[in-house]
Amino acid sequence: MSNTITFYFGSGSPYAWKIWLALEHKKLPYEAKRMTFDGGDLKTAEFTAINPRQKVPALMDNGFAMYESAAILEYLEDRYPDSGEPLWPKDVQSRAIARRRAAEVVAYVDPINSKIFSEVFGPADKLPDLAVVAAGKKAMSAELMRIEGWLDKDYLAGEKLSAADFTLYPYVAFLGRIDNRKPGYDLMALVPPKLAKWMKRIEALPYFENTYPPHWRS
Repeated sequence: MSNTITFYFGSGSPYAWKIWLALEHKKLPYEAKRMTFDGGDLKTAEFTAINPRQKVPALMDNGFAMYESAAILEYLEDRYPDSGEPLWPKDVQSRAIARRRAAEVVAYVDPINSKIFSEVFGPADKLPDLAVVAAGKKAMSAELMRIEGWLDKDYLAGEKLSAADFTLYPYVAFLGRIDNRKPGYDLMALVPPKLAKWMKRIEALPYFENTYPPHWRS
């Protein structure tokens, strides 16, 4: 496969991270271009032509621009069905479950994650509202316990990896990021046992380190 995909990402963005994992899983050649959130990269004419919403992730594939992370996952699978490993199970019902679970993560985990992030990393002159954080932790714990119930096999949709796993992992990893940056919230304590083992399986993937957010390494 001679063509190289240009992958536009923001370091630590859960939407971008799942696409990065998918690109590696599919064994697709790509060039990763890191975009800054506050440096104006997303507002340039060049990037706006690729994604008029000025958000990451986005792809440019042989002249074809694609954005919106859920749609990108579908595009990669449809465009490159024989490359690497599939992003979704082949069985129709198993595939439907995997897609539903990915959608549930975005619909329910993402807003809680955003609420906690906004409160903990709010303006420097404003202390976090601990009641809001506590409510967020309670809601996140309930969602993670629900997801724990999905893990009757190694992965969220059965015995094999799917895009559902790539959709969830960045959100759970971000809890650890908050604990590292802002000790005392003990967010990783919310992760139940089977889900913690699942995280280790994702982190043991041979390509995982290629996708680790660059600014988290410092």
